[in-house]
Parts: sequence; C-alpha cells; structure tokens
Amino acid sequence: MRFRPCIDIHNGKVKQIVGGSLKDDGATARENYVSEHDAAWFARFYTADGLKDGHIILLNPVSAPQYRPTKEQALMALESAKGLFQLGGGVTPYNADEFLQAGASKVIVTSYVFQDGNFNQRHLEKIVSAVGPEHLVLDLSCRKKGDGYYIVTDRWQKFTNVCLNEETLGYLAESCSEFLVHAVDAEGLRKGPELELVDLLANSPIPVTYAGGISSFQDLEALHQRGHGRVDFSIGSALDIFGGNMPYRKVIAHCLAH
Repeated sequence: MRFRPCIDIHNGKVKQIVGGSLKDDGATARENYVSEHDAAWFARFYTADGLKDGHIILLNPVSAPQYRPTKEQALMALESAKGLFQLGGGVTPYNADEFLQAGASKVIVTSYVFQDGNFNQRHLEKIVSAVGPEHLVLDLSCRKKGDGYYIVTDRWQKFTNVCLNEETLGYLAESCSEFLVHAVDAEGLRKGPELELVDLLANSPIPVTYAGGISSFQDLEALHQRGHGRVDFSIGSALDIFGGNMPYRKVIAHCLAH
C-alpha cells in the first residue's frame, strides 16, 4: 500500500475541492483549499521525499477558457519532475503524446473511453494504440447508484451505464497498466473512505489507487485491512499541507511502517 501524491489544478491554481461540486458552467467548485504555491512547487516537494507515481489532474474541460492556465501549470509540474507523475484531464489520442513528451510517465483517461454514458471500445483501442497499455491509466471514478458503483465522466458530473465490478476490472485490465478510482461522493468531504468500494478494488488484477474521504490514520488502517495491502491511496484535503488535520510526514512514515 503506497501513498500516491496528487496535484489537482483548477482555474490555474492548485486546489482541493469537494469532488461532487465540480461544475463546468462557470468553472465553479466548492473549494476546501487553494494553495499559494504553484504546481511545479508541489512536484518538487513530493519528489524531494522520493514519492512517485502520483497524479496531476486538470479539472477544467479543454473547451473552457480556464483550461489554458491550468494546462500551463501542469506542464510546469511535469518539467519539474520528469517521468515521476501521471497526468489526466481531457486526454485523448490526439494530445496524449504532448503530455508524455513533456514528462508524464503515463496518461490517465476516462471521458474519452466512457463517452455519452457508454463504454466505447473503439476509443479504448485508439488510445491504447496511441500510447501503449504500459503508458495508460484508466480512471474508473464512480458514484453509488442503487446497489452498485457506476463509472462517472466529464469531471464526475455524468453517470455512465457501466457498473464497476470484478468483471469490468478484469476486462479493462487487459488494456492498461493501472486504475485510478475516486469515490466521488466521498471526495473532499473527509468523512472516511467508501470501504465497500475498497473491497471491490482489492480484487483488481493490476495496481489500483483509491482516493476519496480518507481523513484519519484509522481510515488508513481500515484501507490497509480491507484492501489487503494491495490498494494504494491518495489523500488531498485531509493533509496538513492542504489545510487538513493529517500530518503529511506522518502519512509517509505510516506507509513505511506497513
């Protein structure tokens, strides 16, 4: 179980937001924390502690005017830590190589593959052809609906008809090297992880990172137990470097102890 750092960028600023509040209209979101440091600062900060395989997420759509400063921040972060961060947010076969050439170790894709509420096999094949499965992370961020978790797209605003289950994980694992899964309804709320989802992710055939709701070291223990030590994690709003209550250094020490 590894700690995967995150650099979330919205409107050109490094932020921690409440995931379910993100709206394209007006580029608004409920903010937990807005950093005075830029994305490159965070990239250097994390790499100084030997952390890698974290993710940089662009939270503005490509069509929005705020996308440009957000992308500029992301590119500066990649330049500061070449080969150490994955990048997601609006990635398609047509722009993926730009981010890989800029220093991303892998690209993270959701909406291009899960489009208009459906899984698009042809699009999956195109992005795999463009970057190779070794450079592809599929973001399977999801929300609970009825008895299951369903993948959501377009900055977590739209439900798809794809239920996240062991069959889905097994099939998609053949086309990528990792999964990233935000529990959207817990993201940014510091109310604890969705352990039912962690139970499912523990059966992933490839590496998987869980994000959403972690707010204490008791949560980390529960994540370790329910994930059988196989589920990596990301913490945002709960870290003291983002105004939260969990000391960043203690989180690193906790992982080393496990």
